[in-house]
Amino acid sequence: MTVIVLTNCPAGLRGFLTRWLLEISAGVFIGNPSARIRDVLWDEVQQYADQGRALLVHTSNSEQGFTFRTHDHNWHPIDHEGLTLIRRPSAGATQRKNSSDVPRSGWSKASKRRRFGRG
Repeated sequence: MTVIVLTNCPAGLRGFLTRWLLEISAGVFIGNPSARIRDVLWDEVQQYADQGRALLVHTSNSEQGFTFRTHDHNWHPIDHEGLTLIRRPSAGATQRKNSSDVPRSGWSKASKRRRFGRG
């Protein structure tokens, strides 16, 4: 079993995938192609995804019973003691990147001190 999920990809790529897989929802393709065809489809997805993201999940002879690949995704597969897990960026890391060291207005002085560790 193979599942490919596309986000923000060209319509032509979606049309290409419908030759081999069934589109069960917008951008979600499912089917049972051979391993060779699956690898060719994934190569095409990576080549033509442009600004979009893609996720491939397929059955495998592993302890989990499946494996997956990602393309231009914020979430990355990692191996943890033989199991493949997804590492997501933490919400705190994205907030720290976007916020400056200056407290926003509208917060109490105590809240500002507690939040920014100044007292």
